[in-house]
Amino acid sequence: MNSVVESNAELKIKFQKQQMMVVNSVSMEIAKIIDFLYQERVIDDEDMRRLHAQGDPQQQCRNLLGLLHTSRHPQAFVQMYRAMKEEPRLELLVELIDEFSVHVLQEQRYLSDPTGKREA
Repeated sequence: MNSVVESNAELKIKFQKQQMMVVNSVSMEIAKIIDFLYQERVIDDEDMRRLHAQGDPQQQCRNLLGLLHTSRHPQAFVQMYRAMKEEPRLELLVELIDEFSVHVLQEQRYLSDPTGKREA
């Protein structure tokens, strides 16, 4: 189970660092992704209705990502990633997420830390 938590944590970072690209790409398929996340019980009835009620797909995507970032669901981003993999139009975005290195982010944090200390 620890690897699932790590995968979710890594995906959370990847989605955050690629927010603009995700919002621009996923908005075409946002209704399907919302339905998938509801089906998998990542979001509840109220969240689903509120997201579907918004007219702008990009705003729906932004709000969905905001929900996922504050979610306590242990696989929120794993399930979002799964939903995206189901959509052929999102293949390039999924590939970019796969290639994005979390380790590079960790090094960037180290280099930008004024104390020069690495987190243990």
